[in-house]
Amino acid sequence: MIKGKPFVKWAGGKRQIVDKLLMYAPDEFNTYYEPFVGGGALLFELSPKKAVINDSNKELINVYSVLRNEEKFKKMCSILNTYEKNNSEEFYYELRNKDRNKSSFDRLSDYKRAGRTIYLNKACFNGLYRVNSKNEFNVPFGKKTKVNTYDIGNLITVSNYLTMNDIKILNVDFEDSVKDAQKGDFIYFDPPYDSETSIFNSYTEDGFGKEEQRRLAKVYKELADRGCYVMLSNYNTPLIKDLYKDYNIHIIEAKRNINANGKKRGKVEEVIITNYENKKLFDETN
Repeated sequence: MIKGKPFVKWAGGKRQIVDKLLMYAPDEFNTYYEPFVGGGALLFELSPKKAVINDSNKELINVYSVLRNEEKFKKMCSILNTYEKNNSEEFYYELRNKDRNKSSFDRLSDYKRAGRTIYLNKACFNGLYRVNSKNEFNVPFGKKTKVNTYDIGNLITVSNYLTMNDIKILNVDFEDSVKDAQKGDFIYFDPPYDSETSIFNSYTEDGFGKEEQRRLAKVYKELADRGCYVMLSNYNTPLIKDLYKDYNIHIIEAKRNINANGKKRGKVEEVIITNYENKKLFDETN
């Protein structure tokens, strides 16, 4: 089966460690939940027939919704073709600044907004999605003379997956997105990461600080107590190790390239935390 791949570059994207995530994922589960779906690397790799995906980023979730509608999907691709032809610094900032006028921006059709989101992601500096306190996209132009905004084959695969399966798409708080999860369901949390230093986490105007990490740990415990399979990714920090000390903490190495400072990119220690023993790993070590 041909599987889809992320159609945007997203901070903390999981494509380069998806093999490790698959290794730690449960062998069988009922409904799949991903409350911080981002680019959807694990979602597409697992391709569950029933899933609930969510993200606090309204514009990203709008793209997923447009991809599920054949007519809107075609219109979005047509717009992206035009954006590629018009690509320039002047055009980039003109399109970027559309969200400064909230009333006119809210009147834009969903497929036009989706095209804008994908183009900005591909044309901006380092593929970063970042907004300010007013929820305005504020990443500078990436100075690319040519921008390829999409792979039509991949988008068709993603569209078919979202259309032909039972996929619920939400734009709510992460806690609300898992309120219906039941025993035997699988929840994968990939939140903005904790850090002991300054770190990018401005996917939305609200950010994601220490208190949110603590709230997430509480939700993790509630789901674990409910009998769900729960897996979480994060940086290997003292706070995270303390919050999840009662669970299985697996340390892995990952390479991060999203930092604007090239010297700060490179290998970092991350953790994959599960509330269950993984049969695949057990079989491999015995």
